[in-house]
Amino acid sequence: MELKILLPYKVFAELKNVKNIIAETSEGSFGFLPERLDCVAILVPGIFAYQTDKLHYLAVDEGLLVKTGLQVLVSVRNAIGNVALGELAETIKKEFKNTDENDEKLNQMVSKLETGFLAKLKKFNSYD
Repeated sequence: MELKILLPYKVFAELKNVKNIIAETSEGSFGFLPERLDCVAILVPGIFAYQTDKLHYLAVDEGLLVKTGLQVLVSVRNAIGNVALGELAETIKKEFKNTDENDEKLNQMVSKLETGFLAKLKKFNSYD
């Protein structure tokens, strides 16, 4: 199979000759082989494994997996590789927790901007 892993801002990996894939989905852990029927799966944060000549592990955030024929496209918010399997769980907690905290701060800032904009718009409209 050919595996392509996409992040919002770059291509994380493009791999050929992938023998199998194991992914955590919203319905549980699933294995994907070349002969498997085409499908779409919602990925949840967890361990993503694929095998070429050896087994590789990645930490992935939520996303989507699409398998069509021998092509597998994975699109996730974040992915971390080149970490030993034993350290991957701790890395996931640190990295994805930071991402969640940053998202929360961003949402708070956007909310404040929206509130300020609406207050100014209301004040502007009261001049009519």
